[in-house]
Amino acid sequence: MAEENVEALSAAIAACRICRDAPAKGDAFRLPHEPRPVAVLSQTAKILIAGQAPGLRVHESGLPFNDASGNRLRDWLGVSREEFYDPANFAILPMGFCFPGYDNKGSDLPPRRECAPLWRTRAFKSMPQVDFVIAIGQYAQGWHLGPRRKKGMTETVANWREYFFANQAPRVLPLPHPSWRNTGWLRKNPWFELEVLPVLREHVDSLIRGRKFD
Repeated sequence: MAEENVEALSAAIAACRICRDAPAKGDAFRLPHEPRPVAVLSQTAKILIAGQAPGLRVHESGLPFNDASGNRLRDWLGVSREEFYDPANFAILPMGFCFPGYDNKGSDLPPRRECAPLWRTRAFKSMPQVDFVIAIGQYAQGWHLGPRRKKGMTETVANWREYFFANQAPRVLPLPHPSWRNTGWLRKNPWFELEVLPVLREHVDSLIRGRKFD
């Protein structure tokens, strides 16, 4: 598939209503609220943040990671809010573009099934300059790592060196979701902050500020 124009593709994504009008699993699984696709495509960003799906606050604002999870993610990356929302620095492409709603336990539902098959390959190919993918959560890790992904998210993230230092482009780094729900996971896995985050911050610094990465 040929490379598409980023602006035209962004407009097409913003207008998408497939999860409401033609749900993958039938009318009973129609998105119960008005879709609001949230994604940031860029012609220049070298870093792609591949997340899961927008939460309610992001759905209401239309701004990706505009919540407590975003604050934690920006801390992990070592960037300011202004740097994070500069499309020259970061493209943001979740697995599902719209808020999927909540399950009966109050947790976000998985990303909608309609988005990735329709848009993801096209969007990814429209940004050939991307050379670093931050894959957040099991759904993004499954798409970007394929059969290289381990059985679970913890094992995948624990084996981050296998992906980050692979002689393969783009470079991929798997991360847990920065949600407050993963605070317990972070406490149980201190190696993440000690080993992964310094490498993540140094590489991000090298890509958006031009400092040398060793």
